[in-house]
Amino acid sequence: MGELSIKIRISDRDYPMRVDSSEEERIRVAGKLINEKLKHFREQFGIDDKQDLLSMTVFDAVMDKLKSDQLTTDNESIVQYKIEHIDRILSEALAY
Repeated sequence: MGELSIKIRISDRDYPMRVDSSEEERIRVAGKLINEKLKHFREQFGIDDKQDLLSMTVFDAVMDKLKSDQLTTDNESIVQYKIEHIDRILSEALAY
C-alpha cells in the first residue's frame, strides 16, 4: 500500500499527518471516537476548557486500555490452565 496525506480534526484543531493507506480508516475512526468522547464529557460535566476535556479523554482511554490488558492477561491465564488440564488428561489416557 502507499502513504496518504490526511487531516484529522480533534477538538476543533486540524492535525495533518502522513499515514499508511492500510491505517487510514482506523485513524479516522480513532479521531471520531476522541471527538465523541470530548462531546460526551462536555455535555456530562458542562466543561468547556479544552485542556480539561482532553485530559479527561486521555485518562478514560488509558483506563479502558488497562482494563482491556487485565482482561487479556486473565483470559490468557485461563486458556493456559485449560491447556495444561487437557494435556494432563491426555497424558493420563495415553499412559493406560
